[in-house]
Amino acid sequence: MKTHLEFNVMEYGAHGDGVHHDGAAISAAIAACHAAGGGKVIVPSGTYLTGPIVLCNNLNLHIEAGATVLFSRDFKEYPLVITPYEGKQTVACRSPLWGEGLKNISITGGGTFDGQGDAWRPIYRFHFSESEWRSMLPDYGIVDERRGIWWPSEDAMKGEPVVKQLRKQSGSPHIEDYSVAHDYLRPSLVKLINCKNVLLDGPTFQNSPTWNIHIVFCRDVKVQNISVFNPWYAPNGDGIDIESCRNVEICDCFLDVGDDAICLKSGKGPEALRRAQPCENILIKGCTVLHGHGGVTVGSETSGGIHNVKVWDCVFRGTDVGVRFKTCRGRGGVVKDIDIRNLTMSNITGAAISFDMFYNGSSWHEDTHLNAPEPLHQPVSIETPEFHDITISDVSCRGAALAIEVHGLPEMPIKNIHLENLEIESRRGIVLRQAKNVALDKVTVSVGKLPSLDSHNVTGLVISDFNGHNPAEAKKEEKLVLSTESFVSSAKAVLNGAGH
Repeated sequence: MKTHLEFNVMEYGAHGDGVHHDGAAISAAIAACHAAGGGKVIVPSGTYLTGPIVLCNNLNLHIEAGATVLFSRDFKEYPLVITPYEGKQTVACRSPLWGEGLKNISITGGGTFDGQGDAWRPIYRFHFSESEWRSMLPDYGIVDERRGIWWPSEDAMKGEPVVKQLRKQSGSPHIEDYSVAHDYLRPSLVKLINCKNVLLDGPTFQNSPTWNIHIVFCRDVKVQNISVFNPWYAPNGDGIDIESCRNVEICDCFLDVGDDAICLKSGKGPEALRRAQPCENILIKGCTVLHGHGGVTVGSETSGGIHNVKVWDCVFRGTDVGVRFKTCRGRGGVVKDIDIRNLTMSNITGAAISFDMFYNGSSWHEDTHLNAPEPLHQPVSIETPEFHDITISDVSCRGAALAIEVHGLPEMPIKNIHLENLEIESRRGIVLRQAKNVALDKVTVSVGKLPSLDSHNVTGLVISDFNGHNPAEAKKEEKLVLSTESFVSSAKAVLNGAGH
């Protein structure tokens, strides 16, 4: 039964045929909702072509099953706005779903929001064979043959160096400075800034121009029962990015994306260090990730800190890395009090579990991570990041390039890492570098190449009931049982050729 707090977009002139532009009708329904003090704006079954949707206080934007909101491919419909990105104020196009400084907002239902991001995103040749590359190219845009990149317009191609230079400058950004690079400034599909009491429940969010869902400086957020899709080759095609937020739950979500799937951030650089606004009190539970650079990723923007995170009962299949912590010198921030448990992984192309304090902006690659030169010690400052007090337990992984990597800084080792009840099958075993107080308890690693444990510059390594072996060499390997004061008096490890 309809109430005075329900606003159906069809009653405000929407067509829902995917041909007529329904932006004015959707905006009118939201305006009426706002004037009434709040309510439910209903998008019934159909296809709705529109520009950006600006949300309001006390709004439930409800998209019914069978409905698709299709965001326009016309870049001119997306004005430039001042917006936070990577911890500083900058300029980008307004997001298709946009809310700032709001309270009590919900996006619910069984329908789909499609950002038509293929109109915005560059396409990189290195992802494809030559024939695939040629077949991928649209009949518009421009190709930079030297770099092997398709751009949607010449302005987008020329905008890249302009934006990179502008973002290096200090001080407040000015929209007019960025106007020549409009087409390059891809928006996130959903962007919520400084909002309180946020709910995303039910819809599918897909095909975003850049990150899919970006929630920043918000508190009391629930994201549940949603699906998030981007092509595997989509640059910056993250799934859900939570930045400098407090009290967040992400539960029972399904993601298949082109970059980090669920990512926790707190900005980078001087502005984020001064703000010191952490991402904290986060629960990620019951989520499934098929593709992505990381199933759950912490960083690489860590300047504000990331505290009190729980990741429970998740499944990662075919991601580059399973659980991924990343940062680098210059970003600072403390990542601490992390509890990860009951994960199931398979076909991980990189490391099942990765702690990397030398992140260089690229995807995980075995040669880069395992063959890096010995790092030099540098002075500790506010720009020195820290990882400590992290527990990972009850993990099963069937197939990975590397079981576990811990790469700390010589001046700031990764500290207090407890790994318990892990079973991992991988080509390479566990690599520990620059760490302090690492405990391996009931850990089994089945590797294709020994050693199963490679430790360097690690103090306080405690091994209890560790079994590392190469099944192919089981008959000829010699088992080495360690029980020395350098670990603990009751330490027990079967390393099968691991060097110490």
